[in-house]
Amino acid sequence: MLDRALKARLIDTLGMSGLRAPATARPSDRFALGILVAFTVAAVAGYGTYGLHPELLPASERALTLFTVSFGLFARAHIVIAALVLFWMLVGNIGFRWVPAFVAIYALSFSAEHIGTGYGIPFGGYEYTGLLGPKLGGRVPALIPVSWFLMALPSWVLARRVWRTARWSVGRVGFGAAWLTAWDLSLDPAMSFLTPYWSWAEAGPYYGMPLINLAGWFLTGLILLSALETLSRWARLGELDSGWMLRYYGAMLLMPLGMLVAAGLWVGVLTSAAVVSACWFATVAGSQHERRAEAVKQPPLAVNS
Repeated sequence: MLDRALKARLIDTLGMSGLRAPATARPSDRFALGILVAFTVAAVAGYGTYGLHPELLPASERALTLFTVSFGLFARAHIVIAALVLFWMLVGNIGFRWVPAFVAIYALSFSAEHIGTGYGIPFGGYEYTGLLGPKLGGRVPALIPVSWFLMALPSWVLARRVWRTARWSVGRVGFGAAWLTAWDLSLDPAMSFLTPYWSWAEAGPYYGMPLINLAGWFLTGLILLSALETLSRWARLGELDSGWMLRYYGAMLLMPLGMLVAAGLWVGVLTSAAVVSACWFATVAGSQHERRAEAVKQPPLAVNS
């Protein structure tokens, strides 16, 4: 039998470091993710067919009206469906302990967007059109802070694969912010260059996006990831299935990246794919290093015969 004193010490150590066995995604979580992927594929296919080639639309008033309404709704619908999928997974695995984290991310990201649309800090000057729905404070669509949470949380979970044991990790915050910023390399060209969901005050070199926007994303990411890091132990975010979160991140990436592929914006496709791949390879390598380090530090277990 394992020595009782050592067993108690190990249990106490695991509890203090926040280590728990990660929850495995339920079949319903995987099914919900499949719905999101199916909707995304359909939306990208519709964009590639009719968004890029409106001349293929039937020559009727009804078809034109349907296309116009769909174009205005598909991005909003994607955010809503993606949110419902993630919320379903969270409630099923950690109950409602994630809600304060959602509120914090919503408030912080709204503040960053409201300052950004008003004063051009930290993203550069830009403004949202009306395609993303009602706006808060007259400038920021109410769905935009939701989308920040939808990608900030998977980014934190993926970063935790590398830094798993520390109670508060600067590395986890920085690497999570890098994962989050990588998403924008396809999101911004898709939503401001290919489609008019927002527009820039001054055109930049990356499909109209000023490069300061990436710095703004990383800075905002540091703030959001710091909030998640602070709330993670109470919210039990470390128990979430990182494999499911990786697939969710991919599903969210599929929409903008698929639009770039459909439009043939290959510089954006290759840039986004390269940076996301670099984040993934760094995650795998860092995770393996972390496991080896933990194995070296693991004390031998005393066994009573």
